[in-house]
Amino acid sequence: MEHGERVDIERVVIEGVEFEAALTVRSDIGLLALHGGKEGGTAELAREAAARTGATALVFTQPAGTPAHIPSHRMSEAPSEALREFLSHVSLAVSLHGHLRPDAPRSVFLGGANRAAALVLGRPLALLAPAFETVTDLELIPAGLRGLNPRNPVNLTRAGGVQVELPLAARTSRPEEDRGAPETPPRAVADALAAGVAELTARRPG
Repeated sequence: MEHGERVDIERVVIEGVEFEAALTVRSDIGLLALHGGKEGGTAELAREAAARTGATALVFTQPAGTPAHIPSHRMSEAPSEALREFLSHVSLAVSLHGHLRPDAPRSVFLGGANRAAALVLGRPLALLAPAFETVTDLELIPAGLRGLNPRNPVNLTRAGGVQVELPLAARTSRPEEDRGAPETPPRAVADALAAGVAELTARRPG
């Protein structure tokens, strides 16, 4: 643990599902994974990008049972002190999600209300081509993946944020048949995400 940071672990029940929320407080740029475990690799990417860039991280996981998916806008209503602190401390959020769109198995979609930040974050991710296609044009992002709901936590920070929707191959290298193996994000994706977060950090006011 770096000097000046702290990690808080909270157990919270949301719509009958038990979650563990791990909050690591660092800078006012924040990495968020609301569906860690359900959307494999997102928790690991959020932790790594935050640690490498000095960003705050909040990761939700489900310690028992089959992971359930609760939509992001309903997660914002959770009785979670960790989420409340994250939203008050962070000025701009990057929220990581996973999608399984069969028609877009290599597409990384950058939604969220802060479109300028999406373009900044998208530049290093675009360098992953041709392995992955980075899409920042909202008109080209499926409506359900745009992350524009005003109650979505990514849009509740002071400057809003960027919702990153990652296909399976961009968030984990774990073989699909090996359910017990750890989720290991592809190194190139982790590097590109960290580079984008570092650029957002460098550009923030003050």
